[in-house]
Amino acid sequence: MYSIIEQAGVQFKVSQGDKINIPLVSAEAGSSLTIDRVLLTAEGDKITVGTPTVAGATVTAKVLEHGQDKKVLVIKKKRRKDYKRKNGHRQQFTKVEIVSINA
Repeated sequence: MYSIIEQAGVQFKVSQGDKINIPLVSAEAGSSLTIDRVLLTAEGDKITVGTPTVAGATVTAKVLEHGQDKKVLVIKKKRRKDYKRKNGHRQQFTKVEIVSINA
């Protein structure tokens, strides 16, 4: 069984036991998180597609830790104009483990 969820505008394909990095959520490490934006659920040949979400479907996840991704460099340059800017950014994330999918 798998499901497609949406969290903060980003879609993820998840199954039970998966560990994924989602955009930062304000929840303590070790706590439980319920995601109700389930766009699709599939179990064997039975596929349920939501319009836009599947009614009554939820995904329960356990918050493992919070962290930061690798640095992304943003470089701007205009040739022959002596214009150069270099900036870096590290996106924050929350690592979660999918506990159950309730369809």
